[in-house]
This record gives sequence, structure tokens and C-alpha cells, in this order.
Amino acid sequence: MRQLVLFIVTFILWLLLTFTVSIQFVITGVIVSVLTSFLFAKIFVQNWKKFFEIKRYLWFLWFLVVFICECIKANFDVAYRVLHPALPIKPGIIKAKVNLKTDIARTALANSITMTPGTLSVDITGEHIFIHWICIRDENLEASCQKIVDTFEHILARIFE
Repeated sequence: MRQLVLFIVTFILWLLLTFTVSIQFVITGVIVSVLTSFLFAKIFVQNWKKFFEIKRYLWFLWFLVVFICECIKANFDVAYRVLHPALPIKPGIIKAKVNLKTDIARTALANSITMTPGTLSVDITGEHIFIHWICIRDENLEASCQKIVDTFEHILARIFE
């Protein structure tokens, strides 16, 4: 069953990346997906039953909405700081506690933070993530840390865990 799940995922990705349904691309995609699924299914697919839970896909759609909204807000914030004559920035690296248990969920959180303008994930060590932030607003670093992490963390936990 692991091979089937990985085959489906890799074949869908192949179709999305090639963006064509001509016969030679479909046959090549099937061959590549079969080889990938037989070679790597035991490594990459740990719990294949999670793949068929529809609620994870609904949470992913909600995550996309939240992520796009956060990116738009962050873009306006960064544009304001760049265009302001005094350049009001107060950069710093903050340490935030992460409650996500799986590596893929932590990686998705770090990537989400990095892709949001004005923030950059620097490192993940143990239960903590280090984030470079263009403007630390609060003197209370705990509030600043959780403000960034909590936006995505509870949604990613429902998707990946």
C-alpha cells in the first residue's frame, strides 16, 4: 500500500510539473513513478493511512488561505519599512518554542516563516526554532515569538500530525 500511495503522489506531481497529458509524458511519468515508489516507499511513507484522511486536505486549503493573508500583510509591512524615510527597522533573532512533533511539520513551519516577507528561519534545534525578524515590535520576546509561530503551527499540526 505504501508503494501505491507514493506512486499516486509522484504521478500527480509529475503531471503538475510537466503540465501536459501527451502520451509520451504520461508513459514517462508512470515509469518514473513506479520506479520511485518501489525504491523509496519504505523510506518516505511512514503512515500511509494519513494520506486518505480528507480532513487533512481541508486543513491544507485553510492553511493556504491563512498563509496568503499573512504574506499580503507582511508584504505591506516590509514595503512600508522600505519606503519610509526613517527606515523603521529593529532586526533581531528570536527563539520560539515549537510544539510540532514530526520533522516534516517542523520543516513546513520553517518554510512558511521563511516565505513570509520580513522573517527568515535560521535554525531548528530540538523544540526551538530561531527566526530572524526585520522588526521586533514587542519588548516581550515571548509574545513576539508566539505571534509568528502560532499563526501556522496549529494548522500544520492538523495537516501533518
